Amino acid sequence: MVVWRDVVKVTFTLDDDTVRRLRRTAARLARPQSQVVREAIREYDARSGKLTDDERRRLLDVFDRLVSALPARPAEDARAEIDEVRAARRASSFKRSRRAAS
Repeated sequence: MVVWRDVVKVTFTLDDDTVRRLRRTAARLARPQSQVVREAIREYDARSGKLTDDERRRLLDVFDRLVSALPARPAEDARAEIDEVRAARRASSFKRSRRAAS
């Protein structure tokens, strides 16, 4: 038995094709149309924050173009630059911690 809590009756206007799909799905699943709508909205909401396949493809294309445009550098040069940045961050962090302790 289903216990209804906080149920609100609403009215929607749907096109004929959507109504046919809703009725067909509800009949196939042997569930009330309102339950099919609730479940569909729950699933849609869960996916709404995720990228669509088209968005994912577009972003991957942009990423591929950017990566291919990066200049080739010797690994030693990149490693030296990373080491410099890390050393600068450590020195800055050390200065801040000494000021905070004073």
